[in-house]
Amino acid sequence: MILVTGGAGFIGSNFVLDWLAQCDEPVVNFDKLTYAGNMNNLLAVRTRPEHIFVHGDICDNAHVAQLLATHKPRAIVHFAAESHVDRSIHGPGEFITTNINGTFSLLEASRAYWSSLADEDKANFRFLHVSTDEVFGSLGPDDAPFSETTAYAPNSPYSASKAAADHLVRSYHHTYGLPTLTTNCSNNYGPFHFPEKLIPLMIANALAGKSLPIYGDGKNVRDWLYVSDHCAAIREVLKKGRCGETYNIGGWNEMTNLAVVDTLVDILDQLAPKADKTSYRTQITYVTDRPGHDRRYAIDAHKIERELGWKPVETFDSGIKKTVQWYLDNQAWVADVKSGAYQSWLEQNYNQRDAVPAAMPGGAQ
Repeated sequence: MILVTGGAGFIGSNFVLDWLAQCDEPVVNFDKLTYAGNMNNLLAVRTRPEHIFVHGDICDNAHVAQLLATHKPRAIVHFAAESHVDRSIHGPGEFITTNINGTFSLLEASRAYWSSLADEDKANFRFLHVSTDEVFGSLGPDDAPFSETTAYAPNSPYSASKAAADHLVRSYHHTYGLPTLTTNCSNNYGPFHFPEKLIPLMIANALAGKSLPIYGDGKNVRDWLYVSDHCAAIREVLKKGRCGETYNIGGWNEMTNLAVVDTLVDILDQLAPKADKTSYRTQITYVTDRPGHDRRYAIDAHKIERELGWKPVETFDSGIKKTVQWYLDNQAWVADVKSGAYQSWLEQNYNQRDAVPAAMPGGAQ
């Protein structure tokens, strides 16, 4: 049995679904069900006895300790986190609480549990911490991609909180011997992605006839990773990764935000053309850039390919077509998550930004 934290969120739920599609080993899914946690993500396994959902908070050390004592997992896969940069700018406190204090609480409970295990179980136990490439800061246009030895330089409250969590995990291995693994991934996309992030937001807004807001000049670069590829990489790290090591997981798909949106509108124009025959491209707008917006992220994923034999299956072209089709086929899911609180968030983050003149260099206008 394994314990997954944050298993009702975007990446966590995809991991749980993929895990149970691959094997029958039970999963205890521990999630606080904040705004981004959604039990509808897990409908496909709702009747599977191997999926045990527990509602709770990783900051609750006693609850976590009780879970570990009851279910005796051989591994913990730690996804639970506040993850949206814009939300961290507006309200950093929750990011400190969940990402730093929550990880500390989980590590303490895990250390006590691991210390109590028999020798063989103790040797086989793993604590896998899922992190982000944002801890490394921002790259220049000609800089080499982030490697596992790149110095940390977080630039937002979100990335700073994840960097702190990474350091805590490292320290628990080197100080106490806890058998930890850390992964730092690039931007994920795919099914069940909460529509505050770039790709699902653009799809939802396009279909609703709303503006497609792009920060600044749209030339910020990200490396894009299809979520199922990420889940496969985590399984390989859990199975074969060396304790105490960090593995970067990337998609080898560097693209500007503007190029991503251009690709999305081209696919939507083909798969869901507007009644008036105009392109969704006419809905693109530019808004004032976010504070401290990192210019470029890129992941060097050679280590995980060399040591563990993993590399992504999906190209951006194949993955993004699957993603758009999933959102077209699952409009009820999108409607369900777009609550009043979500609409208030969109207004706070986008509508209150000053518009940038439309004549921007390059790409869609």
